[in-house]
Amino acid sequence: MATGLSPMNRAFNLVPKRAESRQSEQLRDTFVDSGVAIVMESVDHQILYGRRGTGKTHAFRYLETVVRTQRDIPVYLDLRTVGSPEGLFLGEEVKPTERASRLLVDLLNQFHDALMEVTLEDEELITDTSLISKLDALLDSISSVRVTGEVEVSKEGERTESSKSGFAAKLGFKAPEVDLSGEAADETRRLTTETRRGTEGISLNFSDIARALRQLFESLRERRVWLLLDEWSSVPGDIQPYLGEFLVRCLLPLRGLTVKVAAIEQQTNFRTTLPSGQLIGLELGADIAANVSLDEFMVFEENKERSRDFFKSLFFNHLTLGGAPNFPIASVATAQGVVRQGFTDTRAFDELVRAAEGVPRDALNIAAKAAVRAAMEKISVHDVRAAGRSWFQSDKEAALRSKEEASRLLNWIIDKVIRERRARGFLVNQRQASNALLLALFDARVLHVVRRGYSAQDEPGERYDVYVIDYGAYVDLMQTRYAPQGVLPIGPENEEPEYVEVPTQDLRAIRRAVLDIDLFLSTLQSSRFTNP
Repeated sequence: MATGLSPMNRAFNLVPKRAESRQSEQLRDTFVDSGVAIVMESVDHQILYGRRGTGKTHAFRYLETVVRTQRDIPVYLDLRTVGSPEGLFLGEEVKPTERASRLLVDLLNQFHDALMEVTLEDEELITDTSLISKLDALLDSISSVRVTGEVEVSKEGERTESSKSGFAAKLGFKAPEVDLSGEAADETRRLTTETRRGTEGISLNFSDIARALRQLFESLRERRVWLLLDEWSSVPGDIQPYLGEFLVRCLLPLRGLTVKVAAIEQQTNFRTTLPSGQLIGLELGADIAANVSLDEFMVFEENKERSRDFFKSLFFNHLTLGGAPNFPIASVATAQGVVRQGFTDTRAFDELVRAAEGVPRDALNIAAKAAVRAAMEKISVHDVRAAGRSWFQSDKEAALRSKEEASRLLNWIIDKVIRERRARGFLVNQRQASNALLLALFDARVLHVVRRGYSAQDEPGERYDVYVIDYGAYVDLMQTRYAPQGVLPIGPENEEPEYVEVPTQDLRAIRRAVLDIDLFLSTLQSSRFTNP
């Protein structure tokens, strides 16, 4: 046992933080449904959005176990393991079509291998000898190679001589006769040599691939195949549309197949226009539904009670079913027992839920840091705040150091929202919501969207998204005169503000809560001009 930690705190510290480090049975048992499971069990093609740490991989692994219990065939592919350095990183040195082809071949090879493994392990499928031949046909359809370049043909002549001679004697009733004769033959052969000089490349025919897949699925005896493509955002953005086009042409139209894609919304490029004007890729809503976002499920301000219940269950499942090895927490019999045994009071647990900002991985990491700080004591509010600050600095702020302009925007938002308005949240007009710097902060989990499409009575026709600043960014100010008093400041600007949580209905005076991102961009442009 680690010295200096209570059994409960040791268990908090040893909980695995990533789904990849768990066995499939543990993933099923530790999964806590925030409302996404029933949506994901639909046979429709879907995209599952969520930032890092929100539980996309865990949800896919859980869905994998559910599908298997229904006797369907799940195939989980992590796109981080698909591809080669030449296809992923050479950029302009290799055409996008060639890079995408290499990626598709690797993906289909993994798909083939997974289906072959299922076939060999399934007593019902292995008896169908035609299934193996159809798997071989799929492999053949992705194995074509072409050579592009010059072809040189050379001809060489070769002369070969051969001779033969003989002796013959004719005997008869007449005088003996001797016949001497000889033969000589010339043989000429002409050789042709063909030399190809060029680049060997992959040649894919969508019709052949789709035909092979269609025939394969028809042999699976009404068992649906679920293809779960995780980590879509790990594919370079310029070849994502080509991968999407492949899905449209070869996979999505097939009966007996469901495709689910897990992606980070801000790092996806499903569709693009070629120089010829042709659109390629996935059309959201038409080809595949994009109706599931883990970012919208568990934010504390959106629904406090649901967030508490979710994170109680999250910690209970992880501690009792996948925590410290050989170290049972016998005293924790219920989800509420986690709060009672691990925290000084309910307020300390609520502080952890608020610090996590709806991201399960952040909650697990902050709890681990707080447990180390608490040592032999229960986790207090002060422990959570120190851990939240540490996690923000090591994981989130560090990731922004290479993004100078995004980091400057964060500092500007903290000054405007927290120091000047003493609030934790702000409104952004949806016309500005696609700003790249704002999206970078959201992707880095230092800003969180708690409501989209909010409207106000004093701004008819305008729509706003409600953002909150990450807990770790302002926790240092909580004991100062700049401590946030609420999420949004409202009311006339010449009066003391009234602070409200995320509004459930339209408010009359929201202008003081609106943050104009264009104002920051203008100051940024001015600094570029004066400091070229």
